[in-house]
Amino acid sequence: MERVMNDYEVTYILRPNLEEADVDARSTAIGEIIKNQGGELVNIEKLGRKRLAYEIADLREGNYVVMQYRSTGEASKELERQLKLQEDVLRALVIHLDKKALAAMAYALANPPPPPPVMSGPVPLTPPMHPADRERAAQVAPDRA
Repeated sequence: MERVMNDYEVTYILRPNLEEADVDARSTAIGEIIKNQGGELVNIEKLGRKRLAYEIADLREGNYVVMQYRSTGEASKELERQLKLQEDVLRALVIHLDKKALAAMAYALANPPPPPPVMSGPVPLTPPMHPADRERAAQVAPDRA
């Protein structure tokens, strides 16, 4: 019987008190769980320490890691079970990536957003006045207009 490999993405939050080397070690260990179950890692993206939307176990920050992988459904369920057992993992979410999600990810990689415009000269502290507002200001205080 042939095992069907699906595309998945797991996002997990590690404790904020972990050093960068510890985050790398935990990510490698989680990747090994996938490999030991017959899956393959596609991408690991460490997003770093970020503020949580709400407190989890009296913590306000966490180290975010996003990992894409290919595996069977059983292996994905085993990964979820293993993540729940690890004390350093605050939260984890595993999602199945369908063809639309994969196409959107490929498009985003091929077409990065343009860089923000660079402003030349000093940045005005107040927005420019509408001409009608300038006329009213001149009528109220003629010496300042």
